[in-house]
Amino acid sequence: MSQPFYVGIDVSKKSLDVAFSENNEFFSITYASKEIETLVQRLRSAAPGKIVLEATGGIERDLVVALAEADLPVVVVNPRQVRDFARATGRLAKTDKIDAKVLAHFASAINPDLRPVKDVACQRLTDHVSRRRQIVGMIAQEKNRLARAPKGRIRADIQDHIDYLKKQLGPLDNDIQNIIKTLYPDTVELLMTVPGVGPATTAAIIAYLPELGKLDRRKVAALVGTAPFNRDSGSRSGARSIWGGRRSLRTMLYMATISATRCNYKIKEFYARLIAAGKKPKVAITACMRKLITILNAMVKQQKPWQPSAV
Repeated sequence: MSQPFYVGIDVSKKSLDVAFSENNEFFSITYASKEIETLVQRLRSAAPGKIVLEATGGIERDLVVALAEADLPVVVVNPRQVRDFARATGRLAKTDKIDAKVLAHFASAINPDLRPVKDVACQRLTDHVSRRRQIVGMIAQEKNRLARAPKGRIRADIQDHIDYLKKQLGPLDNDIQNIIKTLYPDTVELLMTVPGVGPATTAAIIAYLPELGKLDRRKVAALVGTAPFNRDSGSRSGARSIWGGRRSLRTMLYMATISATRCNYKIKEFYARLIAAGKKPKVAITACMRKLITILNAMVKQQKPWQPSAV
């Protein structure tokens, strides 16, 4: 039985650079619909073990959807992981061709796990949730500027912009709720039974964590970025800390956890116990975040609503 081979694709706005691990083959094509269709057909015939490309802020979306719809094993990886791998293997130079070959080598050596690829509807939800997060961030920035702005035209302009941005949230929130209630009614109903988890957090979890309920608690915690990592060396035992994960989701989960420490009996009790044991508030909140996402994962996996006495 022949060994599987791997494909690395470096994505840019105008071109796709494709490298094969099997025979060191490389070619470049224009990033366009017809070219993507031809590439998909070629890859289906070749049947690679994995096709790996980096997340590029959404530029890769059309290619990923096309590959996924063709049932090809596509994996989108964190660029930082690939760059660290390149340095570790002595590849310090950086060109599109080199990047494609590094991705193919990364795929062959690491063989990253396949994860669910968002369909068009789920991607639409993610776009809406991301836009909401951007608007909320802009409002916070403008409020900070307002606090320091001198009286007069500048202050009035900033206030007008804040008012405008706030008006955008209403229709956006309505769209988000319509999408999740239409596409994921059961999941929405389950998550909303948890005290502290509101509509915005529910939408963010569905959009940013499609793996919820499909993985074990450790893998879900790692995806979110709430799993602590050891920092020990020899006789030195360093403080454990979280690292990586999906930052946008973690931010929303942090706010939900703050709320849960006040209104959710189970999380409130857990937080108080950690503080009594001498944990710093930030460490305790992180532990509560991990507990909350673990609870949500179990609920979705078992299709059971919030039961504080059973968790």
